[in-house]
Amino acid sequence: MKYFSTRGADTELSFEETVLTGLAPNGGLYIPTEIPQLPADWQEKWAPYSFQQLSVAVLSLFISPSEIAIEELTALVEKSYKTFRHPDVTPLKKLEGGDNRRYILELWHGPTFAFKDVALQLLGNLFEFFLQRRNANKKEGETRERLTVLGATSGDTGSAAIYGLRNKADVSIYILHPKGRVSPIQEAQMTTVTDANVHNIAVKGTFDDCQDIVKTLFSDREFNAKHHLGAVNSINWARILAQTVYYFLAYFHLKKSIGTEFLPFLQFVVPTGNFGDVLAGYYAKRMGLPISSFAIATNENDILTRFWKSGRYEKVSSEPLPVGEAAPANGASDGHQGGAGVKETLSPAMDILVSSNFERLLWYLAYEDSGDRQKACETVNGWMTNLKSNGKAQVPVSVLGTARRDFVAEKITDAQTLQGIRDTFTESNYVADPHTTVGIVAAKVVRNNRYDEALIECTPDTVQIILSTAHPAKFSEAVTKALGGLASFDFEKDVQPEEFKGLLAKERRVIEVENSPDAVKKVIDEIEPGKAHEIEVGV
Repeated sequence: MKYFSTRGADTELSFEETVLTGLAPNGGLYIPTEIPQLPADWQEKWAPYSFQQLSVAVLSLFISPSEIAIEELTALVEKSYKTFRHPDVTPLKKLEGGDNRRYILELWHGPTFAFKDVALQLLGNLFEFFLQRRNANKKEGETRERLTVLGATSGDTGSAAIYGLRNKADVSIYILHPKGRVSPIQEAQMTTVTDANVHNIAVKGTFDDCQDIVKTLFSDREFNAKHHLGAVNSINWARILAQTVYYFLAYFHLKKSIGTEFLPFLQFVVPTGNFGDVLAGYYAKRMGLPISSFAIATNENDILTRFWKSGRYEKVSSEPLPVGEAAPANGASDGHQGGAGVKETLSPAMDILVSSNFERLLWYLAYEDSGDRQKACETVNGWMTNLKSNGKAQVPVSVLGTARRDFVAEKITDAQTLQGIRDTFTESNYVADPHTTVGIVAAKVVRNNRYDEALIECTPDTVQIILSTAHPAKFSEAVTKALGGLASFDFEKDVQPEEFKGLLAKERRVIEVENSPDAVKKVIDEIEPGKAHEIEVGV
């Protein structure tokens, strides 16, 4: 299996090169040259598998045994998930009360209580595995190969990446977060880790500013060559691949719960900002997992919802083109832009203007429209260039129609989120964090709506699985605001885990910088002087 950039290039990378490179030099994201199909006997053979066994089965379809032997892959997987607090890793729970065909897929039983742990524990071990293998053949006196991992976070990615890479040999990690725009627990989880290879940078800006800085530094060939940058954001293909596994686990657990003739319709409802979590499900469906549809749940930063309504992919809201009016195939638009920037919400991990991973889906939509790989790359490059220069791009009607075949999208406000936290607790005795609640509320909206423009409609038999992305204690302010007046609710008793007690009082280490790529480059240059970075990849 090889991997290539969504924006085109003759070079195809191995899995190892893809993981270590992260972002393509031309700004594109790496995708596999083909999507493998599930083996003929997967339904019967995989049904009793644990999460770890499913991980090996799924990952081995994308990773050649000549790169990672099955025994090595098994060891990496076992090491990655031994720290999770639940034996199922990502357990499926029925949401009692109200509609009885709703389930919660809890993804937050890892070390930092967020779904990002599922991918980043594995990614950290992959980094270490590849570096150790490369350095094992070094002769005495030869310079060791190193990796400088750079990432941006709106909250959960940062702590999960840090916990996945702390104390890893030959790896330094720099995490950028928007100063004052992550929850207190999220900030404490990152900045109280004082391992020598961990560095937190608070940027005076938004998450999108942090993400833009990261992309700028990856595109700086001289700086990248000097420090060899590795990516932990969901632009790294290994993260998407790792996340496909829990869709399979949820399917098999649901099948055991309901019975063999149970699923005429199965819809996954995914609260998302950067589109990585729902994209993993899309890959699982393309591989052959019988998923009927996906419901994308956004907060008031609703670039994805607006795309599915109009076909316009734009940083901020403006008057939508009529759905029947197609822009040129190269993505040109009129340049009109209105609205405002990122809005701070109760679900800050989704406070994002541009969904980085959406580019991967756009490539598949463009490819299905043209049937030609290179033309799809050119089309995506045109759309993304236009997004960068004009703040928007409009896809043709045919592309939007393809997107509506598998997805619907809904925006949920803060007011709906607070009411949703309260309703979920009173109806189901379940405490959900605000991001999960965005999904829960969107599931109700989607079930009650008819989407005439789409090929998706919930029936009475539709089973909805809502992805729960974070432990509610990570967002205590929103949860207590919604539930604080209820006599039956006790935050300390019902929500707070032991691991969070005293966390806010611990010593912290963080560097504050202006919103500038040069400011971040200066920090890295000052901390990493003289450290060799000789990794060679297909760039």
